[in-house]
Amino acid sequence: MKKLLSIALLGLAPCAFAQDTLKVGDVSAARGTKATGMIRIPDGVDKGLEIPVSVVHGKEPGKTLALVAGTHGYEYTSILALPKLLPRLDPARMKGSVILVHMANPETFYGRRIYQSSDGKNLNRVYPGKKDGTISERIAEAITREVIDQATHVIDMHSGDGNESLRPYSYWMTGNDPAVDAQSKELNLAYGLDHIVIDHSRPKDVKDSRFTAMTGILRGKPSITTEAGGLGRTDPTSVELHLRGVISVINHLGILPMPSVKVEKPVWIDKSEVLISPETGVWEHVIDQKDSVVAGSLVGRVKDASGRVLAEVRAPFAGVMLYVVATPPVTKGEPVGFVGRVKIEGQ
Repeated sequence: MKKLLSIALLGLAPCAFAQDTLKVGDVSAARGTKATGMIRIPDGVDKGLEIPVSVVHGKEPGKTLALVAGTHGYEYTSILALPKLLPRLDPARMKGSVILVHMANPETFYGRRIYQSSDGKNLNRVYPGKKDGTISERIAEAITREVIDQATHVIDMHSGDGNESLRPYSYWMTGNDPAVDAQSKELNLAYGLDHIVIDHSRPKDVKDSRFTAMTGILRGKPSITTEAGGLGRTDPTSVELHLRGVISVINHLGILPMPSVKVEKPVWIDKSEVLISPETGVWEHVIDQKDSVVAGSLVGRVKDASGRVLAEVRAPFAGVMLYVVATPPVTKGEPVGFVGRVKIEGQ
């Protein structure tokens, strides 16, 4: 009774493990079945859209894992990974359920947009969203209500955007509950990417969670963000990293016996910084992702159209590059790279 009361007070839906039928948007899956359909975002202050989702509701109760792909539509690898996962999930053998959001932001996919939706907002900065907001905010509100609130664990799957060359890594973000944080750490290890960014700086207010994964964490659901791929590519290696990662987490949560790729000795990144362009112009990077840097290392230059150097961007501390913008156009204030400091064992 106390548990149900606390759920009601938080305004959250009961998790799927308690439901004989799991309903997400217009998709209904009875125990032991799978189904595919849409979360429909109605027209509001701007045009609505449909988010494709699948629900695999295990025959027996257990954990419910939400997999969110395509938060940024130019990040193709996660969008391609989930259709490969779906036929491998047999609900008749499953103890628990999986919700697959195949494409969280379809307009950015079909419009080949980086970072922002048509409303000028980044979907991964507006959670938990607004039912009467612009399209990004309405998507965030619907995914929070229909997906995150019904899950027990959440994975937000990304790659480098269409302009970013990226090494595979994941984020261990922390919230207000050490027990949730510890489980989120284990999710990162289970996903199997060998570089893990430790981030204690994300918002701690459930009403202003901003990020998909933080929305889960602040609602008591262990959650992570994963990155593999970039530059608008669909290389099989990056798609496979996502596919193997989610399969490994499904095994970790006891939903279905599947191969594990748990990483035993990851490279922990204990300090990180996004590097910002000081000018608008033509970006020329001189190092790539996976390169090591020292404090002051030249990352790249911003030039004008005639080739005159307007500004240089240098590494603020020693570490490794996690991504580098590798296409020429850049606007003042946009990211041009992401550097992380490797944690020294014992410190």
